[in-house]
Amino acid sequence: MMDGSAGVSGRRVADESVLDDPDTFAEQDPGGMLRFTASAGAQVRESASLAAEANLSLLEDDGRPRAVVIAGIGTAGRTGDVLATVAGPRCPVPVIPHRSAGVPGWVGAADVVIAVSASGRSPEALGAAEAAHRRGARLVAVGAPDSQLQSVAERARAPFIPVPRRAPARASLWALTVPVLLAARTLGLVKVNEADLAETAARLDADADRCRPTAESFVNPAKSLALGLAGSIPIVWGSSPLATVAARRFGDTLSANARYPVVTGALGEAGRGRVGLLDGVFGGLVESARDIFADPAEVEGDPTRLRLVLLRDGGLNAEDDTDEPLAVEERRADAVQTLAERRGVRCDVVTAEGGSALERLASLVAVPDFASVYLALAHGLDPMAVPAITEMKELSNQ
Repeated sequence: MMDGSAGVSGRRVADESVLDDPDTFAEQDPGGMLRFTASAGAQVRESASLAAEANLSLLEDDGRPRAVVIAGIGTAGRTGDVLATVAGPRCPVPVIPHRSAGVPGWVGAADVVIAVSASGRSPEALGAAEAAHRRGARLVAVGAPDSQLQSVAERARAPFIPVPRRAPARASLWALTVPVLLAARTLGLVKVNEADLAETAARLDADADRCRPTAESFVNPAKSLALGLAGSIPIVWGSSPLATVAARRFGDTLSANARYPVVTGALGEAGRGRVGLLDGVFGGLVESARDIFADPAEVEGDPTRLRLVLLRDGGLNAEDDTDEPLAVEERRADAVQTLAERRGVRCDVVTAEGGSALERLASLVAVPDFASVYLALAHGLDPMAVPAITEMKELSNQ
């Protein structure tokens, strides 16, 4: 164990036994991150209901916008990536995630700004909402009720979708994403119907059941993934644009919950350079010197190794005007798995399932979300409390 003056505590080496002892979870997860992660399906249902009660019809009065800007940071910013991916290449207008304060200089009366903040007080969302109001752009705000963001929306006479703050922002992806998607649907930019939402919620519920704390590691895909990643440097690549959003989401949760450094991105980009990591000092070079018969527990100074996580879409893009056909994405995914195998780099694969883009995304996000929490618990880390975040806020606000 280590204890520092900054309140950092945990185990350098993961303890497998912890994950099959659910009685200890209440003590190690006092904030209830596992419970919040399991609420994803309920978030979809609640947010869909709240969005239905908001006056989104105001958005229709001026017709289709020139562009849509989704303003937010962290998980709120990730909702813009989800919208851009679900809207797909056939979307009639640009969908632009924006992660800094204010809005792009070209935004004006012909555009729509969707400001998203779980707390309702992030400077990025507030700045964007204020700027959109000043420039005459149509505004939609998504965030905590009775917040500063709601006040800005009311001054601008803009639709506000209240999202009750039931969980930390990083565990509220679906609560924040669904209102963004439904606002975009009102503008005619995405085809997301009630059946898609219901099936996505059901998929998230089913995965939460598979990943429940009482399911032992050998039948629990999230615990298995967490134990495979323990002590490694994870590389998470997505085979398609949709899978790449899920890969970057996994990077977010691994960093915040389990405090692991992660390389994430698109498999297509990886093939232009980053795939060389498999040959490097944490990949093929160290694996070539490994004694496959040695007991890992008895190897002194066992070096850190890469662990590849490949999120495969297997797509529904046959009828879409995508830049790359499904066959190309599949061949590339097969190739990187073969490269990893030849170099002795372990590879975990999560394959999308479902009949809509939203459900397929959910199937790629759910198990990794749980895995990040289980990995934190295996290291004795509280996935909710991140001392460095608190200290950074204190130091930045002095």
